[in-house]
Amino acid sequence: MSTNKLVKPSKTKLSVAASPAFERVGFLGLGIMGSAMAGNLMKAGFEVHGFDPTAKARQRFKSAGGHVSKDAAELVRSVDVIITSLPSPDALIETANVLARAGRKGLLVIETSTLDIKDKEAARDVMAKKGVTLLDCPLSGTGAQAARKDLTVYASGPAADIRRLVPVFEGFSKAHFDLGPFGNGMKMKLMANLLVAIHNVSTAEALLLGQRWGIKPSTAVKVLSDGAGGSRMLQVRGPMMENEGWKEVTMKISVWQKDMKLIAQALADAQVPAPLFAATIPLYNAAMGMGHESNDTAAVFDVLEKMSSISNKVAGKKTALRKR
Repeated sequence: MSTNKLVKPSKTKLSVAASPAFERVGFLGLGIMGSAMAGNLMKAGFEVHGFDPTAKARQRFKSAGGHVSKDAAELVRSVDVIITSLPSPDALIETANVLARAGRKGLLVIETSTLDIKDKEAARDVMAKKGVTLLDCPLSGTGAQAARKDLTVYASGPAADIRRLVPVFEGFSKAHFDLGPFGNGMKMKLMANLLVAIHNVSTAEALLLGQRWGIKPSTAVKVLSDGAGGSRMLQVRGPMMENEGWKEVTMKISVWQKDMKLIAQALADAQVPAPLFAATIPLYNAAMGMGHESNDTAAVFDVLEKMSSISNKVAGKKTALRKR
Protein backbone atom coordinates (compact mmCIF):
# COMPACT_ATOMS: atom_id res chain seq x y z
CA MET A 1 0.00 0.00 0.00
CA SER A 2 1.05 3.56 -0.57
CA THR A 3 2.67 5.25 2.41
CA ASN A 4 1.46 8.74 1.54
CA LYS A 5 0.41 10.60 4.65
CA LEU A 6 -3.19 11.71 4.85
CA VAL A 7 -3.45 15.46 4.68
CA LYS A 8 -6.15 17.51 6.29
CA PRO A 9 -9.18 17.06 4.00
CA SER A 10 -10.74 20.06 2.39
CA LYS A 11 -14.34 20.14 1.27
CA THR A 12 -13.82 22.01 -1.98
CA LYS A 13 -16.32 24.73 -2.81
CA LEU A 14 -15.88 26.39 -6.18
CA SER A 15 -18.48 27.86 -8.46
CA VAL A 16 -19.04 26.15 -11.81
CA ALA A 17 -18.23 29.43 -13.53
CA ALA A 18 -14.82 29.55 -11.84
CA SER A 19 -13.71 26.24 -13.38
CA PRO A 20 -13.16 25.10 -16.98
CA ALA A 21 -16.37 23.52 -18.26
CA PHE A 22 -16.59 19.77 -18.80
CA GLU A 23 -19.69 19.53 -20.98
CA ARG A 24 -19.29 15.92 -22.11
CA VAL A 25 -18.68 13.22 -19.52
CA GLY A 26 -17.94 9.59 -20.31
CA PHE A 27 -18.67 6.49 -18.23
CA LEU A 28 -16.87 3.17 -18.35
CA GLY A 29 -19.00 0.76 -16.34
CA LEU A 30 -22.77 1.22 -16.25
CA GLY A 31 -23.73 -1.10 -13.42
CA ILE A 32 -25.72 -0.14 -10.33
CA MET A 33 -23.45 2.76 -9.36
CA GLY A 34 -22.35 3.89 -12.80
CA SER A 35 -25.84 4.07 -14.27
CA ALA A 36 -27.16 6.00 -11.25
CA MET A 37 -24.35 8.56 -11.41
CA ALA A 38 -24.75 8.92 -15.16
CA GLY A 39 -28.46 9.59 -14.69
CA ASN A 40 -27.80 12.38 -12.22
CA LEU A 41 -25.19 13.98 -14.46
CA MET A 42 -27.72 14.03 -17.29
CA LYS A 43 -30.23 15.71 -14.97
CA ALA A 44 -27.52 18.26 -14.13
CA GLY A 45 -27.23 19.18 -17.80
CA PHE A 46 -24.17 17.20 -18.87
CA GLU A 47 -24.00 15.32 -22.16
CA VAL A 48 -23.17 11.80 -20.99
CA HIS A 49 -21.61 9.07 -23.12
CA GLY A 50 -20.99 5.56 -21.87
CA PHE A 51 -19.86 2.02 -22.55
CA ASP A 52 -20.40 -1.27 -20.74
CA PRO A 53 -19.65 -4.79 -22.01
CA THR A 54 -23.17 -5.86 -20.99
CA ALA A 55 -25.85 -5.27 -23.62
CA LYS A 56 -28.58 -4.89 -20.99
CA ALA A 57 -26.62 -2.12 -19.25
CA ARG A 58 -26.04 -0.31 -22.55
CA GLN A 59 -29.74 -0.47 -23.42
CA ARG A 60 -30.78 0.79 -20.00
CA PHE A 61 -28.35 3.69 -20.36
CA LYS A 62 -29.64 4.53 -23.84
CA SER A 63 -33.25 4.46 -22.64
CA ALA A 64 -32.31 6.95 -19.91
CA GLY A 65 -31.01 9.40 -22.50
CA GLY A 66 -27.33 8.49 -22.63
CA HIS A 67 -25.15 8.27 -25.73
CA VAL A 68 -23.85 4.70 -26.12
CA SER A 69 -20.30 4.26 -27.43
CA LYS A 70 -19.35 1.08 -29.28
CA ASP A 71 -16.21 0.66 -27.15
CA ALA A 72 -13.87 2.46 -24.76
CA ALA A 73 -11.72 3.84 -27.58
CA GLU A 74 -14.70 5.57 -29.19
CA LEU A 75 -15.79 6.90 -25.80
CA VAL A 76 -12.42 8.61 -25.29
CA ARG A 77 -12.82 10.56 -28.52
CA SER A 78 -16.29 11.80 -27.52
CA VAL A 79 -15.80 13.29 -24.05
CA ASP A 80 -13.83 15.79 -21.93
CA VAL A 81 -13.52 13.63 -18.80
CA ILE A 82 -14.11 9.94 -18.03
CA ILE A 83 -15.53 8.29 -14.90
CA THR A 84 -14.73 4.62 -14.34
CA SER A 85 -16.84 2.29 -12.19
CA LEU A 86 -15.24 -1.14 -12.59
CA PRO A 87 -15.66 -4.57 -10.96
CA SER A 88 -12.08 -5.84 -10.75
CA PRO A 89 -8.35 -5.03 -10.94
CA ASP A 90 -8.15 -6.79 -14.31
CA ALA A 91 -10.88 -4.53 -15.69
CA LEU A 92 -9.01 -1.46 -14.42
CA ILE A 93 -5.67 -2.47 -15.96
CA GLU A 94 -7.36 -3.32 -19.26
CA THR A 95 -9.07 0.06 -19.20
CA ALA A 96 -5.79 1.81 -18.39
CA ASN A 97 -4.14 0.25 -21.45
CA VAL A 98 -7.05 1.22 -23.71
CA LEU A 99 -7.12 4.80 -22.43
CA ALA A 100 -3.34 5.09 -22.74
CA ARG A 101 -3.52 4.01 -26.39
CA ALA A 102 -6.64 5.97 -27.35
CA GLY A 103 -6.47 8.83 -24.87
CA ARG A 104 -5.14 12.30 -25.47
CA LYS A 105 -2.76 14.34 -23.39
CA GLY A 106 -4.60 16.18 -20.63
CA LEU A 107 -7.53 13.74 -20.40
CA LEU A 108 -8.78 13.35 -16.79
CA VAL A 109 -10.08 10.03 -15.48
CA ILE A 110 -12.09 9.82 -12.23
CA GLU A 111 -11.61 6.29 -10.87
CA THR A 112 -14.46 5.49 -8.43
CA SER A 113 -14.05 1.73 -7.95
CA THR A 114 -13.16 0.05 -4.67
CA LEU A 115 -9.89 -1.70 -5.54
CA ASP A 116 -6.44 -2.24 -4.06
CA ILE A 117 -4.35 0.93 -4.00
CA LYS A 118 -1.45 -0.90 -5.68
CA ASP A 119 -3.68 -1.79 -8.64
CA LYS A 120 -4.83 1.81 -8.92
CA GLU A 121 -1.24 3.04 -8.79
CA ALA A 122 -0.31 0.62 -11.59
CA ALA A 123 -3.17 1.92 -13.73
CA ARG A 124 -2.20 5.52 -12.96
CA ASP A 125 1.39 4.89 -14.09
CA VAL A 126 0.27 3.29 -17.37
CA MET A 127 -1.94 6.27 -18.21
CA ALA A 128 0.61 8.86 -17.08
CA LYS A 129 3.07 7.72 -19.76
CA LYS A 130 0.60 9.00 -22.36
CA GLY A 131 -0.32 12.20 -20.55
CA VAL A 132 -3.62 10.88 -19.14
CA THR A 133 -4.25 11.71 -15.47
CA LEU A 134 -5.98 9.17 -13.23
CA LEU A 135 -7.48 10.38 -9.94
CA ASP A 136 -8.35 8.01 -7.09
CA CYS A 137 -11.92 8.98 -6.17
CA PRO A 138 -13.86 6.14 -4.47
CA LEU A 139 -17.38 6.82 -3.27
CA SER A 140 -19.23 6.51 0.01
CA GLY A 141 -22.78 5.34 -0.55
CA THR A 142 -24.91 2.49 -1.90
CA GLY A 143 -26.58 2.13 -5.27
CA ALA A 144 -29.81 3.46 -3.80
CA GLN A 145 -27.95 6.47 -2.43
CA ALA A 146 -26.31 7.00 -5.82
CA ALA A 147 -29.76 7.20 -7.42
CA ARG A 148 -30.73 9.92 -4.90
CA LYS A 149 -27.44 11.78 -5.45
CA ASP A 150 -26.57 10.95 -1.84
CA LEU A 151 -22.91 10.09 -2.44
CA THR A 152 -19.68 11.45 -1.00
CA VAL A 153 -16.56 11.57 -3.17
CA TYR A 154 -13.21 10.77 -1.52
CA ALA A 155 -10.97 12.48 -4.07
CA SER A 156 -7.19 12.09 -4.11
CA GLY A 157 -4.56 13.10 -6.62
CA PRO A 158 -3.36 16.41 -8.10
CA ALA A 159 -5.14 19.22 -6.24
CA ALA A 160 -5.47 21.42 -9.32
CA ASP A 161 -7.25 18.67 -11.25
CA ILE A 162 -9.59 17.96 -8.33
CA ARG A 163 -10.56 21.64 -8.28
CA ARG A 164 -11.25 21.58 -12.02
CA LEU A 165 -13.54 18.57 -11.57
CA VAL A 166 -15.74 20.14 -8.90
CA PRO A 167 -18.64 20.78 -11.34
CA VAL A 168 -18.61 17.10 -12.30
CA PHE A 169 -18.51 15.94 -8.67
CA GLU A 170 -21.43 18.24 -7.88
CA GLY A 171 -23.37 16.69 -10.73
CA PHE A 172 -23.58 13.26 -9.12
CA SER A 173 -22.76 13.68 -5.39
CA LYS A 174 -23.85 15.62 -2.32
CA ALA A 175 -20.30 16.24 -1.07
CA HIS A 176 -16.68 15.86 -2.12
CA PHE A 177 -13.38 16.02 -0.22
CA ASP A 178 -9.84 16.61 -1.43
CA LEU A 179 -7.87 14.10 0.66
CA GLY A 180 -4.46 14.87 -0.78
CA PRO A 181 -2.03 12.49 -2.51
CA PHE A 182 -3.23 9.69 -4.79
CA GLY A 183 -4.38 6.66 -2.77
CA ASN A 184 -5.69 8.56 0.24
CA GLY A 185 -9.18 8.28 -1.26
CA MET A 186 -9.02 4.49 -1.05
CA LYS A 187 -7.66 4.64 2.49
CA MET A 188 -10.69 6.66 3.56
CA LYS A 189 -12.97 4.32 1.61
CA LEU A 190 -11.65 1.26 3.44
CA MET A 191 -12.15 3.03 6.78
CA ALA A 192 -15.72 3.81 5.77
CA ASN A 193 -16.41 0.26 4.63
CA LEU A 194 -15.02 -1.17 7.85
CA LEU A 195 -17.70 0.80 9.67
CA VAL A 196 -20.33 -0.23 7.12
CA ALA A 197 -19.52 -3.91 7.68
CA ILE A 198 -20.05 -3.53 11.42
CA HIS A 199 -23.06 -1.20 11.32
CA ASN A 200 -24.87 -3.40 8.80
CA VAL A 201 -24.61 -6.41 11.10
CA SER A 202 -25.42 -4.42 14.25
CA THR A 203 -28.53 -3.10 12.48
CA ALA A 204 -29.62 -6.65 11.71
CA GLU A 205 -29.05 -7.72 15.32
CA ALA A 206 -31.11 -4.86 16.76
CA LEU A 207 -33.97 -5.21 14.27
CA LEU A 208 -34.16 -8.97 14.78
CA LEU A 209 -34.35 -8.46 18.54
CA GLY A 210 -37.18 -5.99 18.04
CA GLN A 211 -38.98 -8.35 15.69
CA ARG A 212 -38.81 -11.11 18.32
CA TRP A 213 -40.51 -8.66 20.68
CA GLY A 214 -43.20 -7.91 18.13
CA ILE A 215 -41.77 -4.57 16.95
CA LYS A 216 -41.74 -4.24 13.17
CA PRO A 217 -38.34 -3.41 11.65
CA SER A 218 -39.88 -0.41 9.85
CA THR A 219 -41.09 0.98 13.17
CA ALA A 220 -37.74 0.36 14.82
CA VAL A 221 -35.88 2.12 12.01
CA LYS A 222 -38.13 5.15 12.29
CA VAL A 223 -37.74 5.41 16.06
CA LEU A 224 -34.04 4.54 16.38
CA SER A 225 -32.63 6.51 13.44
CA ASP A 226 -32.54 9.89 15.17
CA GLY A 227 -31.41 8.54 18.54
CA ALA A 228 -28.01 7.78 20.00
CA GLY A 229 -28.00 4.33 18.40
CA GLY A 230 -28.74 5.59 14.90
CA SER A 231 -26.45 5.14 11.89
CA ARG A 232 -26.60 5.59 8.13
CA MET A 233 -26.74 1.81 7.72
CA LEU A 234 -29.76 1.70 10.01
CA GLN A 235 -31.41 4.32 7.82
CA VAL A 236 -30.34 2.89 4.46
CA ARG A 237 -30.29 -0.87 5.00
CA GLY A 238 -32.68 -1.20 7.93
CA PRO A 239 -35.78 -0.87 5.71
CA MET A 240 -34.37 -3.58 3.43
CA MET A 241 -34.33 -6.08 6.29
CA GLU A 242 -38.12 -6.38 6.31
CA ASN A 243 -40.14 -8.53 3.90
CA GLU A 244 -36.98 -9.81 2.17
CA GLY A 245 -36.09 -6.33 0.99
CA TRP A 246 -32.55 -7.59 0.36
CA LYS A 247 -33.77 -8.87 -3.03
CA GLU A 248 -33.67 -5.22 -4.20
CA VAL A 249 -29.91 -4.98 -4.61
CA THR A 250 -27.75 -1.92 -3.87
CA MET A 251 -24.59 -3.93 -3.05
CA LYS A 252 -24.33 -7.62 -3.87
CA ILE A 253 -22.95 -9.91 -1.18
CA SER A 254 -20.58 -11.40 -3.79
CA VAL A 255 -19.16 -7.96 -4.64
CA TRP A 256 -18.96 -7.02 -0.95
CA GLN A 257 -16.66 -10.00 -0.35
CA LYS A 258 -14.02 -8.18 -2.42
CA ASP A 259 -14.31 -5.15 -0.14
CA MET A 260 -14.08 -7.32 2.97
CA LYS A 261 -10.81 -8.85 1.75
CA LEU A 262 -9.34 -5.41 1.04
CA ILE A 263 -10.25 -4.23 4.54
CA ALA A 264 -8.82 -7.37 6.15
CA GLN A 265 -5.57 -6.97 4.23
CA ALA A 266 -5.29 -3.28 5.13
CA LEU A 267 -5.79 -4.10 8.81
CA ALA A 268 -3.14 -6.83 8.63
CA ASP A 269 -0.66 -4.54 6.87
CA ALA A 270 -1.19 -1.79 9.45
CA GLN A 271 -1.19 -4.33 12.33
CA VAL A 272 -4.47 -2.95 13.67
CA PRO A 273 -6.61 -5.30 15.79
CA ALA A 274 -10.26 -5.23 14.71
CA PRO A 275 -12.35 -7.67 16.77
CA LEU A 276 -15.70 -6.16 15.74
CA PHE A 277 -14.89 -6.33 12.03
CA ALA A 278 -13.57 -9.88 12.45
CA ALA A 279 -16.85 -10.92 14.06
CA THR A 280 -18.81 -9.90 10.94
CA ILE A 281 -16.77 -12.01 8.50
CA PRO A 282 -18.49 -15.37 9.27
CA LEU A 283 -21.93 -13.79 8.76
CA TYR A 284 -21.12 -12.46 5.28
CA ASN A 285 -19.52 -15.83 4.43
CA ALA A 286 -22.65 -17.60 5.67
CA ALA A 287 -24.79 -15.36 3.47
CA MET A 288 -22.77 -16.56 0.48
CA GLY A 289 -23.25 -20.18 1.55
CA MET A 290 -27.00 -19.69 1.99
CA GLY A 291 -27.42 -18.55 -1.63
CA HIS A 292 -27.51 -14.80 -1.02
CA GLU A 293 -24.53 -14.01 -3.24
CA SER A 294 -26.72 -12.01 -5.66
CA ASN A 295 -28.75 -10.37 -2.89
CA ASP A 296 -28.02 -7.16 -1.01
CA THR A 297 -25.80 -7.18 2.07
CA ALA A 298 -28.97 -6.53 4.09
CA ALA A 299 -29.40 -10.32 3.78
CA VAL A 300 -27.27 -10.74 6.92
CA PHE A 301 -30.62 -10.26 8.67
CA ASP A 302 -31.76 -13.55 7.12
CA VAL A 303 -28.55 -15.24 8.28
CA LEU A 304 -29.13 -14.16 11.89
CA GLU A 305 -32.84 -14.99 11.73
CA LYS A 306 -32.16 -18.54 10.55
CA MET A 307 -29.44 -18.99 13.15
CA SER A 308 -31.87 -17.99 15.90
CA SER A 309 -34.75 -19.96 14.37
CA ILE A 310 -32.75 -23.17 14.80
CA SER A 311 -32.29 -22.36 18.49
CA ASN A 312 -36.01 -21.63 18.85
CA LYS A 313 -36.99 -24.95 17.27
CA VAL A 314 -34.63 -26.84 19.58
CA ALA A 315 -36.02 -24.96 22.57
CA GLY A 316 -39.55 -25.76 21.42
CA LYS A 317 -38.82 -29.49 21.19
CA LYS A 318 -37.29 -29.51 24.67
CA THR A 319 -40.40 -27.78 26.06
CA ALA A 320 -42.63 -30.32 24.35
CA LEU A 321 -40.65 -33.21 25.81
CA ARG A 322 -40.93 -31.76 29.32
CA LYS A 323 -44.72 -31.54 28.96
CA ARG A 324 -44.85 -35.24 28.09
